[in-house]
Amino acid sequence: MSIRPFHVAVPVDDVPKARAFYRDVMGCEEGRSAEHWVDFNFFGHQWVIHYKPKSAAEETHHNAVDGHEVPVPHYGVVLEWDQWEALAESLRQQGIKFVIEPYIRFKGEVGEQATMFFLDPCGNALEFKAFKDISQLFAK
Repeated sequence: MSIRPFHVAVPVDDVPKARAFYRDVMGCEEGRSAEHWVDFNFFGHQWVIHYKPKSAAEETHHNAVDGHEVPVPHYGVVLEWDQWEALAESLRQQGIKFVIEPYIRFKGEVGEQATMFFLDPCGNALEFKAFKDISQLFAK
């Protein structure tokens, strides 16, 4: 499967803190930047953090999925299985608090996948997935 890189702009209320997280914790290579935004190579995709003041009215919504409260919105990437395992271990070693601990969904079924959720320092929910068989990405 070959796809074009996506571009996503993510709001952050603290550019230096978010910059350090994506660079140092997530290991993303930094690209262009200015005072209010920074480009990153986010697993081959263009991920841009943009300054946006936090609103007191902003609240994360959650939907129930497999007995977990999944934060909405959330952003992420589908990784190779071994990349996902390495990222999960790296995050554990760095003391990242998971919103949803790494686990396997649909074990032994169509669409078997690994998933985990955690927050960046500005409260953006991130989900990383991996599929045992990537051809089942859109399987029903």
